[in-house]
Amino acid sequence: MEETTITRIEELKDIANEVRFRIVDMVYRAQSGHCGGSLSAADIVTALYFEIMKINPAAPDWPDRDRFILSKGHACPVQYAALSLKGYFPLDELGTFRKLHSRLQGHPVAGKLPGIEVTTGSLGIGFCEGIGLGLDAKLRKQDWRVWIVLGDGELNEGAVWEAAQAGSKFHLDNVTAIVDRNRLQNDGFCDDIMPIEPVVEKFRVFGWETYEIDGHNMSEIVRTLHVARQVKGKPTCIVARTVKGKGVSFMENVRDWHGKAPNSEQYEQAVRELRGGRT
Repeated sequence: MEETTITRIEELKDIANEVRFRIVDMVYRAQSGHCGGSLSAADIVTALYFEIMKINPAAPDWPDRDRFILSKGHACPVQYAALSLKGYFPLDELGTFRKLHSRLQGHPVAGKLPGIEVTTGSLGIGFCEGIGLGLDAKLRKQDWRVWIVLGDGELNEGAVWEAAQAGSKFHLDNVTAIVDRNRLQNDGFCDDIMPIEPVVEKFRVFGWETYEIDGHNMSEIVRTLHVARQVKGKPTCIVARTVKGKGVSFMENVRDWHGKAPNSEQYEQAVRELRGGRT
């Protein structure tokens, strides 16, 4: 298994913090979008794009690239931020988020922006598409991998569990799903809306090699993603315990920030917390 140095882990933490700033900045400028679930996934998405995935921003359609799917498509600010910081498109284009004719729509749209593999939005669909891509790679005897980020509220969708069965049946050891377990969805706490526990045990009995981690501990995230690449004969699920709105104190664990834009005062506070006043 590959080792990631302490220095590199610190670099990844800094990148994740910049991703968080870009998320809040995008949503503030658009006065529309989803901060909470984007912020909770920032460490996971940063680890994937900047340390784990086999990708090339200069050749976004490289046939041997890994495929990333943000199944919880409403959290697209986190993916847009990562893509721009990685070099897929200019940083200043983030300012067009949710604008008319922008390539950065309110959910990822395949064909509009380099690095977007599939269109997602309707919850559960991205996970199903990821299973299909994993099967496609197996049938074509390709060695690229599929990495899927799901929301925990998304696990209410029956299609997720149908796809999970297929992943196990076809031994898709080239597929890793990461559940962003921030405990909140649009209407409240997941366990109040529709209890989903025991999540880890559910994926295990569906035939997935499953791990549970702290989704904000960069060392643990990177280490577990490396482990997932070594699993043979079955797909992998990582249940990442996270905090909705992570990094912005007044957004953390507050349902209202699922899909809400900050006002100017809130934006300024968020900038101070994330960037120490830097702009």
